Parts: sequence; structure tokens; C-alpha cells
Amino acid sequence: MKLSELLNDVKISRLENFYDIEVKGLTDNSREVKDGFIFVALKGAVLDGNIFIEEALKNGAAGIVLENNLNWPLKEINKQGLFNTLIYAEDARRLLWQFASRFYGYPSREIRCIGITGTNGKTTTAYILESIFRQASISSGCRKFNCGVMGTVNYRYKNNIINAPNTTPSPILLQSLLSKMVYSGVDYCVMEVSSHSLEQQRVGGIDFKCAVFTNLTSDHLDYHKDVSSYFGAKAKLFKILKKDAVAVINADDAYGQLLLKLPHEKVFTYAIDSHADYMAYGLEFDFNGSRFNVAMPSGDIRINSKLIGRHNVYNILAAIAAAASEGVDLDDIIKGINDLIVVEGRLQKIEGHYPFDVFVDYAHTEDALKNILFSLREINNARKNSSGKRRGRIIVVFGCGGDRDKTKRPFMGRIASSLADHVIVTCDNPRREDPDGIINEIIGGMEKNNFEKIVDRYQAIEKALYSAAAGDIVLIAGKGHEGYQIFADRKIDFDDRKAAKEILDKIPNPEL
Repeated sequence: MKLSELLNDVKISRLENFYDIEVKGLTDNSREVKDGFIFVALKGAVLDGNIFIEEALKNGAAGIVLENNLNWPLKEINKQGLFNTLIYAEDARRLLWQFASRFYGYPSREIRCIGITGTNGKTTTAYILESIFRQASISSGCRKFNCGVMGTVNYRYKNNIINAPNTTPSPILLQSLLSKMVYSGVDYCVMEVSSHSLEQQRVGGIDFKCAVFTNLTSDHLDYHKDVSSYFGAKAKLFKILKKDAVAVINADDAYGQLLLKLPHEKVFTYAIDSHADYMAYGLEFDFNGSRFNVAMPSGDIRINSKLIGRHNVYNILAAIAAAASEGVDLDDIIKGINDLIVVEGRLQKIEGHYPFDVFVDYAHTEDALKNILFSLREINNARKNSSGKRRGRIIVVFGCGGDRDKTKRPFMGRIASSLADHVIVTCDNPRREDPDGIINEIIGGMEKNNFEKIVDRYQAIEKALYSAAAGDIVLIAGKGHEGYQIFADRKIDFDDRKAAKEILDKIPNPEL
């Protein structure tokens, strides 16, 4: 594609040293620049892309996008005999997604994109929708419902799995993946849309056919200055919807009620406690899953899901509403939900013949941790009442990530201490912070003396599992599907699920 084609009908401030070169690629990472690439210099929260312009030029950048407040020494470029076009723009991020959309042929016009945003539940809702579309594709015997997913765990379509550096990819990677999905015959892309991605315009140019709101609680206040700003970022997904797009909103959530005030022509609500288009009732839970009825516009259905807990009922309702809005047959919706066995790192049970239950979950916000613990307590109490045996203890192992929202740490400590019988506070991904300092901030919010501090995460998990008795529940929270642990000077392989399994295999089992 010629540079003149890329520039056609986009708003720029000025051009310097223009050469109508053949554009071979786009990037905002100077290390990825090759001959014929356009490098877009973005100012981030930590690093300013403008300081990498010289490196990009040395690597062969044919063009540079800069914001108006920077004047690059064009004379120095000319002295070196380089043919580099300088493109000045008021908003480099906007120009980036415009370039990426055009360069990859506007792929979201050829694939139906469903965006899911909210503090918690995005990943599980995406997995449920993927399972529903898979079943619809099988039963229809055609390609109509082939589905790809972009989210926290990975980006995947057909037989391709790509590691996910972010919940929502950069505009260039996003448009590139959508283009590959279209070429591979994918019909739907279910996409987790983070508040960061909305604030940074990563999903600009995406023609969302449906947007789903799960919930909103305090999180990412290290990035967004307050909850109001955080909500404002989430709301952007619904503000960019076109007239014929569908909004699916949690009516039980206070921020969902605010979203309902936005002008949408096609809105479907879901709830457990409020009146909504999709309402769950008759809820039953145990460690085998969740069973409930759904009252919906086309009639009532019965769900028998292997996903555990009240919070997952909301995720299932969101997926039902989104799938139904796309015309998926009810039988396929039911079977798709019922066939989904597990979501990676989301209340994932460590399978084996143990006298106690062990779960790994990604819960890293106060609301997520509260929801998980409420669900486990509810099931634990019901199990006691039905068997007449003693109620097992709930043991929690968790920490908080470093270089992230610090305000939630004492609140998560308070929740864990109040809802669990015993808490082991440990290291999560400390990054550049002192692990001991993070743990002390968590402990500062605890109102009970039912905790201990073990900095090493493996040792903390080991202590929890060795101390568990028959009937107990051990929850290892915070990292879920992650296969690594990040410190200031290194990133190591670490998977809570593998660690738990390895330790459990060493524990003598009195039942065997």
C-alpha cells in the first residue's frame, strides 16, 4: 500500500519530507521496525515513544508519526541522505488505529465483533460465548458461527493460539489478527475490551456488532485517577457503537444502570435481582456446578452448567443475551453452556482423589475475591447441612500485584480475613515493589487474627495444602491461568495449578 493511500482522508497536521513509498508494515515498537515500515511514536505512562525515533530510523523506518508538540530535526535526516517522511498529528493514537484499520483492509467489516467489558467476568463470558458458537457451528453444519477469541488468557482462532501480552491487543496486532481470522473463515470474534484499551484507543475502528457490560467495581486506580474515570473509560465501548449494534447490560449493577441512560436503540438487560430481559431464578449450587432457570423474551430455559457460583450465573446470562441477539438457536445456547467444563484459571478445580477441595482462581480485585469466597461459603454450608458433618474450613492463599492499584490491598485483606477461616498472605507478581511491603499493606486491612505471612508463593501453597483436613476448601487466588511470576529483576515460570498438583502428589492420602 502506498503512503498516499494510507494518508487519504485522515486528519494530519502537516507532512515533511514526503516520499510516496510502498508501506510494508506499521509498528509502535522501534525494535520491530524494518525497511519500509511506518513507526508511530506514542507517549505512554512510563516511556515516551519519541525517544526511540532515532532507533526506528536506524532500523529502516520510511516514515515517522509524531505528535504536534515535537519537532524532529529534519535537517539531520537530510544530511544522512535518508528518505523519511515525517507525519505530524494532533493525536498519534488516533492516527495509529486509522492506519492499522486501512492497512489491513478494515477486517471488522467482514467479521462480527462482540466486545465484553467490565471489571470481572470478561474471560468467562468470552469462553461461554465461544462454546455456544462452537455448538451452533456444529449443529448448523456450516461456517456461520466459527469463532475466534481475544482475551486475557490468549488470542485464538481455528487451530492458532497466540500468547496474549495484553487483555486487548495493540491496534496493529488487533487489526492483523482480525485480518487473519477473516482469511481463515472465522465469522465471529469475541473480544475482551479492557479499560486501558479503550482509554488508549486500541479498539478504534472496530465495528462492534454487540457490546457486553459485566460489572464495575474499584480497580486500576493506579491508571485511572478515580472510579468515575474508570467507568468513563468502560463507557466508551458503548458510545462507539453504531446504530444497529446491540448493547447487553447487567441491570443489577449500579454502573449498568448508568449505561442504560445512554441512547441505544437495541438494548438487552440481564439480572438475578432486578427486572430484566434475561432473568435467572431457582438458583442451585454445589461443587458440580450451577443449575437455574432463565426467563427470557422467547420463553424459559433450564441451565445445568459445570461453572460454579452466583457470579458465573451473571456471566452465563450475559452470554445468553449476546448469543440470542445474534440469532443462535436456543438448543445450541443451552448445549454450549452445559458442555463448557472449565475456564482456564477461573475457579478451576485441581482434579484428584483428595479428601479436600482445591481451587485456583484469577480473583485479583476485592469484588472478585468476595464473590468467589461467598460462593464457596454458600456451597460449603449447604454441604454441611445435607451431610450432617462438620463444616470444612476455607483456607485462602493470595497476594496483590506490585506496580498496580495499591488502594485495593487493605480491602482485599479485610474481605479474605472476614470470609475465610484462615488466610495465608503471600507474593503475587511484585514487579518493582518490595513483596514484604505489599503483604504488610494487605494485612493492614485485616480485622481478624486468622492469617499468617509466607512470602514465597510455593511455600505458601505448600503450607495451605499440608494443613488442609478432610472437608476443607483451599482457594489459591490472584494469578489463575498465569504461568509466570514477575519480580523486579526477573520473570520466572510459575503456575499455581502446577504447583498445587505437584505438592498434592507428595501428600500422603489417607483415603487411598
